[in-house]
Amino acid sequence: MSGLGGTAVIFDLDGTLVDSEPNYYEAGRRLLAEHGVPDFTWADHERYVGISTLETVTLWKREYGLRATVDELLAAKNRRYLELARTTTRAYPEMRRFVELLATEGVPMAVASGSAREAITAILSGTGLDARLRTVVSADEVERGKPAPDVFLAAARRLGVAPADCVVVEDAAPGAAAARAAYDWLCRTS
Repeated sequence: MSGLGGTAVIFDLDGTLVDSEPNYYEAGRRLLAEHGVPDFTWADHERYVGISTLETVTLWKREYGLRATVDELLAAKNRRYLELARTTTRAYPEMRRFVELLATEGVPMAVASGSAREAITAILSGTGLDARLRTVVSADEVERGKPAPDVFLAAARRLGVAPADCVVVEDAAPGAAAARAAYDWLCRTS
């Protein structure tokens, strides 16, 4: 058993375990170009890193004055993203080794992501990480996405561990804020 004393690890997915941002950018760039926004840059994309796709397209609708509904934009972006995610997403080699090490030590692990369940499943399957990361919580399964703590608290519940016994591995500010919010929630309810 693990020498981590009952600690569980909850990973963010995009940018933490896998290099998926190029796929999110390209899916968004293509979608916006089709809706009359031809000059969406990587710098523009970076403003949306770490928030859910639903929140992103909702902001785009308002900021770019898009005529399509949020539901139409969300479906179109997800469709484009999934096409890319299934074939071009790569796991960071160091993170793959880390997951393997934790699995060997019997450490409970989960993925808590702002991505849709279908995208998470496609990425984990395409990279082979699904063999070790079977517990997954997506933003569309909880009331509030990051920076709210909901995905991390749900992941702890699904793992059957107390939130206080979890370490969150995260790369983006909204995710770090969500992890901190989960800690603050724990302090208020204990």
